[in-house]
Amino acid sequence: MNKPRRPEISLRKSPQQARSTELVAAILQAAVQVLLREGATRFTTARVAERAGVSVGSVYQYFPNKAAILFRLQADEWQQTTAMVRALLQDQRKAPARRLRELVHAFLRSEFAEAQVRMALADAAPLYRDAREAQEMRHDWDGIIAQFMREALPGVSAPRRKRAGELMMTTLTTAGEHLSRDTPAAKEIRAYGEAMADMFCAYLESLQR
Repeated sequence: MNKPRRPEISLRKSPQQARSTELVAAILQAAVQVLLREGATRFTTARVAERAGVSVGSVYQYFPNKAAILFRLQADEWQQTTAMVRALLQDQRKAPARRLRELVHAFLRSEFAEAQVRMALADAAPLYRDAREAQEMRHDWDGIIAQFMREALPGVSAPRRKRAGELMMTTLTTAGEHLSRDTPAAKEIRAYGEAMADMFCAYLESLQR
């Protein structure tokens, strides 16, 4: 039985000159507008081209299909989040518990920045989540978490550390997605973050005991 073909989501070519860089930026800006207006199910390359004021052929110069456009939007968001996670969890000046607490608060705040775009991209995820590029980006995230868990739980077995890391990150991302579908006040977001950080830190302490 043949394996399902993975979607093609890589750029056909990278913009080299200022004009082509501006064109790609305009396409991506238009893509965000179309995604918010039409949703993932009605998102098409033709609508993006129309919104950007360029020909469909100009879009296809760089993006092979709509999945590639959507993945580029998602990749930009993932890269920003990954950079934030790396900076917070690898800060050796602070104890692991302090780093984890700051990550929880920073992550929840970030979920409310452009929440509509994040939710629309979540709806579009089936178009590109099985692609090699998407899996590689998730692997980078896993490496950061694994390194942090080794520092936070030095006396705990690798399988238990892995399970603990997966459990906390799944809980955090699920909670962030759930909260971003509402509009709680900043005070409520912080209170939620404090409670979640307390829960995670208590969990890590229990594993060390």
